[in-house]
Amino acid sequence: MADVAESERRILVAVDEGEESMHALSWCLKNVVSQNSKDTLILLYAKPPRAVYTALDGTGYLFSSDILAAMEKYGADVAACVLEKAKKMCKDLQQDAKVEARVENGDPRDVICQMAEQLGADVLVMGSHGYGLIKRAFLGSVSNHCAQNVKCPVLIVKKPKTNAGSK
Repeated sequence: MADVAESERRILVAVDEGEESMHALSWCLKNVVSQNSKDTLILLYAKPPRAVYTALDGTGYLFSSDILAAMEKYGADVAACVLEKAKKMCKDLQQDAKVEARVENGDPRDVICQMAEQLGADVLVMGSHGYGLIKRAFLGSVSNHCAQNVKCPVLIVKKPKTNAGSK
């Protein structure tokens, strides 16, 4: 019976609007999750916080509550759309996989690290946006931050570069 317990893994997959995260999920489904396994795949979407200015825009104009509500609804719709696409991919590639989906609010770096810990993830799978040195210096790398701060193993899946004429 110990064998069964050891094979029940909690695999946390960070997803967002980018192709990179969907590629990472696809790769995970094909290479990490085995058929008929007792693994639980947890899809996590980190909804970025609303801009600091909240009700004031940069020119000092006040946003109406209708505009703020519309912005909030848009963020929720994006999260739902991303998770729906991810769940469909899971169903298409691993029909019997146990899948959970979560939306958490906050900076993706912090949210992903906190949820990996809180959910007792056995492995964290995430895509790499492949930013260059300058862009990474300004934006920071979510995958690098998580690799440094999460206690469980982190699998960063890079999307292959598409070069015409190469293999």
